[in-house]
Amino acid sequence: MIKTVIKKGSYQDSVVLMLLTNKINAMEGINKVSIMMATPANKDIFRASGLDGEELNAAGANDMAIVVDVEREDLVQAVLDETEDFLKNQASKNEGKSGRKAAKNWEQALKELPDANLAVFSIPGIYAAAEADRALDEGLHVFMFSDNVKLEDEVSLKKKAHEKGLLVMGPDCGTGIIQGVPIAFTNKVTKGNIGIVGASGTGIQELITIIDRLGEGVTNAIGTGGRDLASEVGGITMLDSINAMEQDPEVKIVIVISKPPAKEVRDKILKRLSNYKKPVVTLFLGEKPEVHTDGFYHAYTLDEAARIAVQLARGEKVTANAFTPNIADPYSKEEKKTIKAYYSGGTLASEAAMMFKDTMGLDVKSGKKEGFMLNHEGHIVVDLGDDVYTQGKPHPMIDPAKRIECMEEAADDETTGVILFDIVLGYGSHEDMAKALLPAIQSLKEKAEKDSRKLFFVTTVCGTRLDPQGYDYQKKLMEDAGVIVCESNKQAVETALFCAGYTYQEAEKEIVEAEAKEIVEVEVSQKVKALFGNKPKIINIGLQSFAEVLREFDCEVEQFDWAPAAGGDMELIQALSFLRNYTFA
Repeated sequence: MIKTVIKKGSYQDSVVLMLLTNKINAMEGINKVSIMMATPANKDIFRASGLDGEELNAAGANDMAIVVDVEREDLVQAVLDETEDFLKNQASKNEGKSGRKAAKNWEQALKELPDANLAVFSIPGIYAAAEADRALDEGLHVFMFSDNVKLEDEVSLKKKAHEKGLLVMGPDCGTGIIQGVPIAFTNKVTKGNIGIVGASGTGIQELITIIDRLGEGVTNAIGTGGRDLASEVGGITMLDSINAMEQDPEVKIVIVISKPPAKEVRDKILKRLSNYKKPVVTLFLGEKPEVHTDGFYHAYTLDEAARIAVQLARGEKVTANAFTPNIADPYSKEEKKTIKAYYSGGTLASEAAMMFKDTMGLDVKSGKKEGFMLNHEGHIVVDLGDDVYTQGKPHPMIDPAKRIECMEEAADDETTGVILFDIVLGYGSHEDMAKALLPAIQSLKEKAEKDSRKLFFVTTVCGTRLDPQGYDYQKKLMEDAGVIVCESNKQAVETALFCAGYTYQEAEKEIVEAEAKEIVEVEVSQKVKALFGNKPKIINIGLQSFAEVLREFDCEVEQFDWAPAAGGDMELIQALSFLRNYTFA
């Protein structure tokens, strides 16, 4: 039986509700549960699942909708009790950490932390732009974890921030580090003299974790959001961050990474970096550079970019990293076994697809359809973090269910020779992903052995020994189960290719002499310099778990328990914003 319960005026963050949904789904007698705010977009998701009804249609954006498919009537009350306990626990966590209740509006938040200089947003994208605009008016830099923000709003916010001497990181900015303080989904890494600017989330995570495990460190890693290098935006945040890194006395080496950018923006970024005062490493995913310039290095993979930066930080000669997979009895190319790759990180999936196409000589267009980075003759690379898989559902970094389902489908395909996947550690990720995946992997390996099939499982663990999940622990769990664990995504992809009968080759790049630089002094605002040079003071608007992590790093944080104004009516919200900014004669 399907029951719908509406909790009026009970606004909760979407990630919190996903975690709650996971917990309730594990209760005995629950066939299915979906818990979301009754926003217009979420109502569409309910309808698509056949879970709409009169109660849901009448609910507003500030109302929480609980829709359950249960075996018995009494289980509905059990779900409601569990929901109330879970949300009370979430609220008490934050109050207990800070010693006071969270702010309910901007005025309260700014009164409690008047010298705040950064606002971190993890609220629905439909509302995020208006709130970010308010933050800029208050003189705050902006970190937007929120996604689904209109492109025109991103352009407007970034232009406004640039004029005010502020930064907008995002939208859809999943990862950042400022003065060693991790923001959003990121890892605990050693501080050091390498700086990163990236239009990527898991790409930055891959870089910082490799650098950390190699014994060096990162002080600042600035995420720009994936669209920053689109022609419409023009690389505003990336250029401002690159300029600030050049004048940051703690940063000696800079890495700049991006998914494929617009050509004119790429050219503008490269022109700026060709006249940079510090050694710099670039990675524009999808490009295959053949040479380095002295002081200006160009990587093909994240692994290469990280290793070059470490070599430069140590004053060592830049050389290619020789890696040969040590795999007994791989398939031959003639056996035509396929690789199925399931990623929680979009950039890691893009890198895998790029290496597959280049190594196999596949003449297929780049792109992403229904989460597929590659889908060709049985070889697939899927980004399970794509919106098509996460709308109304937990992200694969949090929940293993979708990946397990995909692995089971792959194992049932007799052409499959290799199952490749990532495990991303750090703040915000599953507390023990290796353990959660273990039963399914063991079962599938046993089934393959029973059928006299050879099935390789290959993974990369993106994390550090400082991460709460423990890199060595996660690695050992996988290795004990017979999974091949690699040091980086590049090595994991190379190993998967080798298992399927393909040989990846990495050429040694020539280092050519640089042309004379035209050094131009670039002005960097004092507000940006202050952000890069000190621990940020943060107003956290949305997900409480972000604030909890920030406090662990002795960062001053004021939690703002935001809820949509005006009942979530966007036209009315925009009118109120206009009135707030309007100066009456």
